[in-house]
Amino acid sequence: MAGKNSKQAIAEKKNLETRLRKGDPVMVIAGGNTKKGRELKGQTGKILRFIPKRDRVVVEGLNMVKRHKRATMMNEAAGIIEKEGSVHISNVMYYSEDLKRPVRLKIKRLDDGRKVRGFVNPETKKFEQLDV
Repeated sequence: MAGKNSKQAIAEKKNLETRLRKGDPVMVIAGGNTKKGRELKGQTGKILRFIPKRDRVVVEGLNMVKRHKRATMMNEAAGIIEKEGSVHISNVMYYSEDLKRPVRLKIKRLDDGRKVRGFVNPETKKFEQLDV
């Protein structure tokens, strides 16, 4: 079968749904050590991009990997490039810079019918809106 049927496409879309967005601050809440022996757990950074087919995110400054680059043109230099590797989306959580801890995001419908993104503050037990 060449293409996907509609049920597969819907199921795939539901698996990718997340409340996180590009640019959100996140903290790595799970995951072992990297090959170099550095611990990822507890580190924070901003989301640079999503890799939807593999349910992964690339976080700024985390999980740095080295890639060897060949010169493709005469004026381009070859060498070893260091860039961010991906982390599975289940291992990151939104990081509240005010509370200095990770929090679970929620969607709340306001009285005027708008949907807003936010979280329940664990100390005050009140909903705090993110997008104003």
